[in-house]
Amino acid sequence: MDTTSFWDVLVWSFWLFIWIAAFTVYFRCLFDMFSDHTLSGAAKAGWAILMIFVPWLGAFIYLIARGRSMAERQMAKYAQQQAAQQEYIQQVAGRSASPAGQIADARALLDSGSISESEFEALKAKAMV
Repeated sequence: MDTTSFWDVLVWSFWLFIWIAAFTVYFRCLFDMFSDHTLSGAAKAGWAILMIFVPWLGAFIYLIARGRSMAERQMAKYAQQQAAQQEYIQQVAGRSASPAGQIADARALLDSGSISESEFEALKAKAMV
């Protein structure tokens, strides 16, 4: 019966972690390369050839050459998503800019029976502040 020692398991775990990290970096570079709209088609083809024929060296060179712009593109993408989310929230919330609009919205809710008179007065007082 063959038992595996603790150190063998530790070494295999280490190498598994290294491979997962390497694949993560490699695919992150590929996704960034193809999603970059400022990179020309010829440049994308060159990077793709490099990363296909010498994958780990190609990814390493890509990180050195374009790592800073990768981070900038990622931050711009997150800022754009956050702005779109804020715009959507504002649109769905349907906030009236003026106190008169807020009171009119509250009056419509009162007339439809959605809120009581006391709730209407609270909303009216809040709009006037």
